[in-house]
Amino acid sequence: MQSVLASPVFFAQPRARTPEPAIAGHRVELQLLTTLQCNLKCSYCSLGVGDVLGSQTQVAYSVDQLAAFAGTHLAGKEVYVTFYGGEPTLNRPMMAQVMERFPQWRFQLQTNGTLIDDVPDWMLQRLSNVLVSIDGGQETTDRYRGRGIYRQVLKNLRLVHARIGGTITARVTWGHADTTFEELHALLAQDSPFDYLYWQFVADEMYDAQGLARRKEVLRRLVARFFERTDAIYPVIPLMGIVRNKVLPGRAQELYGGRTQCRVSSHLLNVMPDGQVFPCPDLLYEPSMQMGSVQGNWLHPSPLQQVEGMPCGGCEAFAWCRGNCMKNLYRGYVKDDARYRDKVVDPICELLRFLGEEIDRHDPHAWFARLPVPLRRQLTDCEVYEYVEVMP
Repeated sequence: MQSVLASPVFFAQPRARTPEPAIAGHRVELQLLTTLQCNLKCSYCSLGVGDVLGSQTQVAYSVDQLAAFAGTHLAGKEVYVTFYGGEPTLNRPMMAQVMERFPQWRFQLQTNGTLIDDVPDWMLQRLSNVLVSIDGGQETTDRYRGRGIYRQVLKNLRLVHARIGGTITARVTWGHADTTFEELHALLAQDSPFDYLYWQFVADEMYDAQGLARRKEVLRRLVARFFERTDAIYPVIPLMGIVRNKVLPGRAQELYGGRTQCRVSSHLLNVMPDGQVFPCPDLLYEPSMQMGSVQGNWLHPSPLQQVEGMPCGGCEAFAWCRGNCMKNLYRGYVKDDARYRDKVVDPICELLRFLGEEIDRHDPHAWFARLPVPLRRQLTDCEVYEYVEVMP
């Protein structure tokens, strides 16, 4: 009988560290930029940075290469597509190819709305949501986008609304401090073609003390209007999303794998027309942000993650905000742009904290308890949350 002491001795080997998955969770949003060409020249367009605007007008990868990329990196995931640009409807053939090749995917269109009346009915019927860029009322929108654009967009949306399979959401870039409650509220009027309103605070130096005070007054009125009724949801996505996160805080984590709520850290892939993949559509001009390639069929985790030095972990809003705009935080705290941090990032965070405080004043838990079950579901499960940042 062999001695135990003579038996070979095996030492436990350290386990190799499991690499971070490229996609956190079970879903992924492909934001396919069909073209960087656009028929408008909006004054604040982020694609104008770094000579990106108009630099890629043709898609350089094939639908077969997209299928191979999806089969390799997105297998088993719930995939939904946002057609983006530029103005994505300038390349309708590419949109049609993707819809026909991947009928199991969900689709959203982000558009300026000026050409949507030319989109075929079968394509409109496949859209879960249409996100329409608009800037408020007629005067504000035309100031940024060109004379007559506001009326043209609303006319087009009224023509196609019944032919769209899902909803239409107004995507407002809230830039000017003079934007009023009345012009935002009018986008949800009974005769409006919009089903939901979403806004994002513009990332520009437009937040002096007077401007902050004006925006806070508009926010105060929007929140008060939101809580006025329990027989209907006031369909303002940022308010709905924040209330959802406060009432059901787990939702703020489960949809994003515990990462930042703007999706760029977890499962948002922006595919440029040349096939390069980036996490954030506002950082397409930074080569260090590239995380993949359709033609090369490779994908790495997003480089946009919460890091030490960002103030989010110690912020009272973090439980429901989960980090606002990672592009803003990256530029302010990773790139250490002190002016941008002072003039843009910090004021927007102040507005978000104020918004949360205003919502708390109306006791959202008690309000939610009074909602009928169908309205609770609309608040907790609204599909539009998956296509926008939720936090403005």
